[in-house]
Amino acid sequence: MKYNAEQVAFMLHEAIDENREYKSWHVSTQHLMTLVERVVAEEREACAKVCDVLAYHPEFASDATKLAAMAIRARGQ
Repeated sequence: MKYNAEQVAFMLHEAIDENREYKSWHVSTQHLMTLVERVVAEEREACAKVCDVLAYHPEFASDATKLAAMAIRARGQ
């Protein structure tokens, strides 16, 4: 999933409202969006790896777990 600037800004404002005691940083919207995309990609890959492990575990091995891993990775393209 790609996030637009408005979505990233909204999430940032929510995070700031939850933790007002922290100091602020000054970064561009593009830097922030790049960070969000990297975090999303890493989480997506972590989820796909869980499916990969399940696909090779005898109790859980199935085409469904292999397809799930492929589907999770495909979301990033």
